[in-house]
Amino acid sequence: MSLADTLRLMLLSSMWGLSFIFMRVAVPEFGPVPLILVRMGIGALLLVPLLFTVRYLKLVWANKGSLFVLGVINHVVPFSLLALATTRLEAGFTSLINATTPIFTALLGALFFATPVMRQQYLGLALAFFGVYVLSADRLDFALGGDGWFILAVLGATFFYGISGNYTRKHLAHLPVRVLAAGSSAMSALVLLMPGLLLWPEAPISGLAWANGLALAVLSTTLAFLLYFGLIASAGATATSTVTFLVPVSALLWGYLLLGERLSLQILAGMAITLAGTAVATGLLRLRRPRREPVADNTVRVTTTSNHHDTR
Repeated sequence: MSLADTLRLMLLSSMWGLSFIFMRVAVPEFGPVPLILVRMGIGALLLVPLLFTVRYLKLVWANKGSLFVLGVINHVVPFSLLALATTRLEAGFTSLINATTPIFTALLGALFFATPVMRQQYLGLALAFFGVYVLSADRLDFALGGDGWFILAVLGATFFYGISGNYTRKHLAHLPVRVLAAGSSAMSALVLLMPGLLLWPEAPISGLAWANGLALAVLSTTLAFLLYFGLIASAGATATSTVTFLVPVSALLWGYLLLGERLSLQILAGMAITLAGTAVATGLLRLRRPRREPVADNTVRVTTTSNHHDTR
């Protein structure tokens, strides 16, 4: 990537890392569903003007059903589950479990979307899940008041992200990125409108919570979407996918600096194992193996090659 693209990537990871901070601060007053209504409603208002041409409006109308499904499985359900999780879990901890999204994308792609999985990817999947276990082993308490259900909520969000990634690749890859971003955001806002208003808190919401809710909508949704899709166009999908590994680091740093969240050895070890497994499973980190090649003098030379298959 160019220096400019690298700086954009760092900015994007910071915006998405901050989203966990914004949710952690705002969700206790808003509640999960009303907060995500604010996020997607404002995001839709800011993104929909990008569709104000006849061509884009026709594309939205022709694909309204698929965009509705995408809005539900990529925004409404996972965002609400993550917001629910941050009522209990630390922002950095939540982001680390959320980093397993590529794992579910690969698994669901292999099971339901005929996406091949290579041998080294199975090792990566196992390693990443072991990392999640290291992170959460002492917190898997499913009794009343325990953290177990909130950890499952984060894993549920990554499961839906995995579905949406495969669904988009199969059914919506032909659409321009602005149609995907603005169309799915608008559909999400419509889905969330009634439940968000019905669950709207009776108590007044503080200025601090509103500030974080607006920042979540403007910085971590609208601007982040535009930055993300611009990076894909400029640097390519593979390079942009490295943001998966930067977001948890960003969230941990912001959580430590802004919320005083602790960085224990367990969290750092779990992060290293989880991200290493995800890197292997996605092909970003390739395992090399020796291959025997014949040479002219009838001897055998040993070289190393890497597996260049990438399910992304």
